[in-house]
Amino acid sequence: MSQPILFGIPNCDTVRKARKWLESQGIAYEFVDLRADTPPAHKINEWLDAVGSDRLINRRSTTFKQLSQGAKKALEDGDPVSVLLTQPTLVKRPVLEWNNAVSIGFKAEDYAQLFSI
Repeated sequence: MSQPILFGIPNCDTVRKARKWLESQGIAYEFVDLRADTPPAHKINEWLDAVGSDRLINRRSTTFKQLSQGAKKALEDGDPVSVLLTQPTLVKRPVLEWNNAVSIGFKAEDYAQLFSI
């Protein structure tokens, strides 16, 4: 993968910070809006395999708090992928894919390390 891919939603503050950091470092990237262009199930499965549901699922979000008990149960021990497909804002943001690695959230020092800056 030659260019990093950043998954998020445009109005999320953390996503904005990540985009601003990438741009300030002159790093070209592809942006994918999780709401408008929800990744397919196999992609979400890759993320779950890479980082686990504890890191991928935002349990402090308004979306999570509004989920039905059935959906919460499915997230925990059922089928988290189907819930994430219907509620993509449950994904902790941003998700950065680059060089076969998956990074969740944004911290400037983590990105600097990832991009060897």
